[in-house]
Amino acid sequence: MTLEKIKKKKAHIGIIGLGYVGLPLAIEFCKTGFQVTGLDIDQEKIDLLSQGKSYIKHISGSNIKYLNQEGKFKGTTNFTLISNLDCILICVPTPLSKNREPDMSYIIATAQKISPHLVKNQLIVLESTTFPGTTQEVLIPALEAGSELKANKDFFIAYSPEREDPNNKEYFISTTPKVIGADNPKSLELANAIYSSIVNKTVLVSGTKVAEATKLTENVFRAVNIALVNELKVIYEKMGIDIWEVIEACSTKPFGFMPFYPGPGLGGHCIPIDPFYLTWKAREHGITTRFIELAGEINTLMPDYVIQKIIFALNREGKSLKNSRILLLGLAYKKNVDDTRESVTFKIMELLEEKGAVTDYNDPYIPIIKSTRKYKKFTGKKSIPLKKINEYDCVVILTDHTFYDFKAIEEHSSIIVDTRNACGKIKSDKVIKA
Repeated sequence: MTLEKIKKKKAHIGIIGLGYVGLPLAIEFCKTGFQVTGLDIDQEKIDLLSQGKSYIKHISGSNIKYLNQEGKFKGTTNFTLISNLDCILICVPTPLSKNREPDMSYIIATAQKISPHLVKNQLIVLESTTFPGTTQEVLIPALEAGSELKANKDFFIAYSPEREDPNNKEYFISTTPKVIGADNPKSLELANAIYSSIVNKTVLVSGTKVAEATKLTENVFRAVNIALVNELKVIYEKMGIDIWEVIEACSTKPFGFMPFYPGPGLGGHCIPIDPFYLTWKAREHGITTRFIELAGEINTLMPDYVIQKIIFALNREGKSLKNSRILLLGLAYKKNVDDTRESVTFKIMELLEEKGAVTDYNDPYIPIIKSTRKYKKFTGKKSIPLKKINEYDCVVILTDHTFYDFKAIEEHSSIIVDTRNACGKIKSDKVIKA
């Protein structure tokens, strides 16, 4: 692949993994004029895209139809087509194992599918969030094991961490600076040319390890600060102080303060996972990441804190948790999306049921729970209509979708445990903050 081919938009882009990261990238490259092949092991996704349908709430069907109408996009499960591509972007999951160790199986499996079909001068970019050294220590060996070609000699390798924030109305792929790292000047040059065609600004760093560390640092920063306000929430509650009022007042300072907000626990693919990638890698170097691990411990304990608040709320009404009917509002990990990855609602639902409660959930964006890696027992559970809210002993607000009319919810609920300050402006004895 040559720079001239990229500049003329003649390079053929392949994107592996058509989820929350890969699908927006495919759309962006197609809109810019590139030919894109999207590869995924999920045939259902390929079928929906071919029908012009979106399976991600914040990505409109019109964007999918645009791809099909322009003829720039082809979705497939056929990895033999790799040999026809100039640039391959890998956007596959990187979850944690049960022991909170990095699960590289998706990256390795992808590399094994790619390697027999590699051809000279291809550019391969890993976007999946992972520990520093993954590109060099995991991806390259897996690619070279199934091919006679050598990385950064016969084909080129780079790492560029995804910075996707689902449903963010202010920052999109094009307006979010793109960090790119490579261990070879030609690889960096090609990767920069590819991404410069779809983003306003690229940020080039000295190697793949630096780029990998950049993503982890961004999310460790958030995880630690969220842990801080979660701990302050517990402390201030004992003092009779509202943490939300404190944060609102602190936010008026025009310098030296950045607001973070407490919640029922961490959700989404990055923040609950990324810090543990770094702590695991640090142990290889004989370093204990005490500060990061403490933050992870605090955030992990938040669901138990919520459970105690639910027990308190029910006891106040003369009820026990066992056999009580609990309605959880919000299954998505954050407001106004249909993304359930690492959603804390699953954990709270599990804890409640273990203690004998009867649980249901409502989420306007998630009508039925699909199979997940950790919570398969909830597969098929359906969202309960809000008109039944008065049938429950307690309502727990876990995701503050703007869809919800919290005043109406307060009026029709027996008691509410509010983990998001959604009812902060409603003066009611029914509401207990958590």
